[in-house]
Amino acid sequence: MREIPSAAPPRFFIDGPLAPGTDVALSERAARHAGVLRLRPGDALDLFNGKGGEYRCTLTRAGKDSMRARVLAWHDIERESVIDITLAQGLSNGDRMDYAVQKATELGVRAIRPLATQRSVVRLSEERADRRLLHWRSIVAAACEQCGRNRLPEVHPVAMLGALLAESDGDAQRLLLTPTGSVRLRDLPPAGKIMLVVGPEGGLTEDEEERILRAGFLAVRFGPRVLRTETAPLATIAALQSMRGDA
Repeated sequence: MREIPSAAPPRFFIDGPLAPGTDVALSERAARHAGVLRLRPGDALDLFNGKGGEYRCTLTRAGKDSMRARVLAWHDIERESVIDITLAQGLSNGDRMDYAVQKATELGVRAIRPLATQRSVVRLSEERADRRLLHWRSIVAAACEQCGRNRLPEVHPVAMLGALLAESDGDAQRLLLTPTGSVRLRDLPPAGKIMLVVGPEGGLTEDEEERILRAGFLAVRFGPRVLRTETAPLATIAALQSMRGDA
């Protein structure tokens, strides 16, 4: 009879140094999650801090106010894609944006750039933008815990289109996803680095698309149907990974 492997221990992100032989406190968010899982002293868990690899640990304290773990060993395990994808996502309402950030992380993007556009339904003040940035980074950490990534994608502050275009990496294959695109994904030459721009709920304006194309982006399409703002980047990233990356 074939032996069924035991389930992997739960994973938690720690925003701080980790080293074998040390004791660390779980963050408030991680401690709540560990409590929901009913972890007890002696239970195994894996910790990672986004610097690479993961650390096998054992829980040493499981109190109401705090949880602590003993770091036992570091394992050089990476689950990153060979493609360096940056997603520039037009701001959409809370649930849609959260979903896009979460799933893009699971699909392996290296960076996420929230983009304020003319048709963005969401309008964020500086204070609200700062809160949303912390919220999105928390979503990324939780998604990495779930999917096994040991390096967190960078979530940039909300930017205007002009700032994004001025900072665009000239070494990247720069793509604008649009229903009017003249190029199919399958016809793109292989690239190790990609910048993908996706509009908000109402799409990008004609003027915005023209500015993006003048900046050297290529207009690409994904099939004959118009996809929702949270569906379009995920379908595209999954296709790129299948053609060039994870597969």
